[in-house]
Amino acid sequence: MRHAKAVDRLEAEDDFQRGLTARGRSDSEDAGRLFAEQGLEVDLALVSPAWRTRQTFDLIAPALGAPAIEDPMALYHASDTMIERAVKTAFEQVSRIAVVGHNPGIGALAHALAAKAGAAGQLPGGYPTAAAAAFSLSGEGLDEPRLVALFNPKD
Repeated sequence: MRHAKAVDRLEAEDDFQRGLTARGRSDSEDAGRLFAEQGLEVDLALVSPAWRTRQTFDLIAPALGAPAIEDPMALYHASDTMIERAVKTAFEQVSRIAVVGHNPGIGALAHALAAKAGAAGQLPGGYPTAAAAAFSLSGEGLDEPRLVALFNPKD
């Protein structure tokens, strides 16, 4: 999931401290409802430590079964390959993982997984704030994904 809509950079002390707007909180709650309806639960959440990603996660966490959280600084504006590496490492410990991060990395990874799943056209272009895609994986690594849920706040 990409973090939800945050305040403008000029409204925060620095980029790291940008919090969610009212729309961002609402979109996060809507995403959480979708996750709950789909029965999506995770064991571990990898969350960028930026304030907007932590707020997004806090709003969706109850729907995901209140998973354990790791918030390594490496996820702050991480590339898709960095996020993929973090997910693969986490899969050594658990089998159900959520990631809340930033574009362009999180969107690039979601689009790459969707392409492998034959569902590239289903994801929103640009991967807007609060967009989320859930995949079921089979085989080793992230090579055989299947898109199981999608939240597009623009719908």
